[in-house]
Amino acid sequence: MGDIFRRHRRVLGTAALAALTVLASGCTGGSTSTGGAPTTSAAPAVDITINPAGNAAVNPKTPVVVKASNGTLTRVTVTNHARGNPVAGTLSPDRTTWTSTEPLGYGASYDVVADGTNRAGQPREQTGTVRTVAPAATAYPSLIPAPTTTLTFGVGQIIGVSFDHDVTDRAAAEKALSVTSTPAQPGAWHWIDSRTVHYRPQTYWQPGTKITVAANLYGVDLGGGVYGETDRTATYTIHDAWIAQADGATEQMRILHNGQVVKTMPISLGSPGFPTHEGPHVISDKQPSIIMDSCTYGVCAGQPGYYREKVDLDLRISNDGEFVHSAPWSVGQQGSSNVSHGCVNLSPDNAQWFFNTFNLGDVVEITHSGGSPLKIWDTYGDWELPWPEWLRGSAVR
Repeated sequence: MGDIFRRHRRVLGTAALAALTVLASGCTGGSTSTGGAPTTSAAPAVDITINPAGNAAVNPKTPVVVKASNGTLTRVTVTNHARGNPVAGTLSPDRTTWTSTEPLGYGASYDVVADGTNRAGQPREQTGTVRTVAPAATAYPSLIPAPTTTLTFGVGQIIGVSFDHDVTDRAAAEKALSVTSTPAQPGAWHWIDSRTVHYRPQTYWQPGTKITVAANLYGVDLGGGVYGETDRTATYTIHDAWIAQADGATEQMRILHNGQVVKTMPISLGSPGFPTHEGPHVISDKQPSIIMDSCTYGVCAGQPGYYREKVDLDLRISNDGEFVHSAPWSVGQQGSSNVSHGCVNLSPDNAQWFFNTFNLGDVVEITHSGGSPLKIWDTYGDWELPWPEWLRGSAVR
């Protein structure tokens, strides 16, 4: 019995020692590296993505966006491959997103190099390439009237954009155009032809209106492989309302300033063989003197009715050769008969007053002249169209 009891105590002692060893091992938390130091699982590598991705050519207004997950970005460069020019961009406050802040060029390739680190500070670099579309042609948008900081314009002024290439996707072009007026007035675009689009309000502009036109056309596909060449903006100011009402039946012209008649003067409009176009005309040019040559409309030297002479105090009201100007040779007929070649003839004194008072965008309304309505394309016949018909000229309905 004694031997059995002693053997049993030794077994229990051995078992207890083994149990203590297991407990001590459990407190270390797992395997250890050489030398007894504990090991940790490695932090995941930083993941860097570059967009746009792939080989397809993208619109140059598409921003380049570089993102990092499981870490942060330390440096991003986007460089024009051919020219070496860097593209500007900004890094988000948490340093996980870089976004380009300027448009890319047409038909170009850009090298993207992005460096980042994971949460353990381990670096990684990602590279990529972004290519942009190469247009068959680019269309430059000339603004109408030409932007100026020194001129104001009359209540009849037409706003417009003239392209140097045909626009086949008129809706795309029109959506990229905007006009803001203060005070606000309803208005709309109307396509004059495949290269020209005009904007006017429903009625004449209110005096004092501020107009801002924005042509955000860069990167816009205008159809047929033609893209907008650039963005442009301009601001215009409308001055007081000056409207001249020229009546071919009475051979008189009333002058209205902000709706009030301030002067009346005798006139001579176009003769029956050269009747002045009827309807609202807008002054588009102003010159102290010009050479008027009938050959410009087909009556040349040696033909009946030919003339070529210097004429003073000229305000153009259409591209069909119609002006308001000084005509000392017809003073005897002014107020009694229409004898001009389509212009509004005034005496030298009245012409001087008119020249000093009226400016670009001011209106000359012609009635009872016997002529056909001024054509919409004839700078500026836009006001001839009733508002519902004007609206039908928009490509965006």
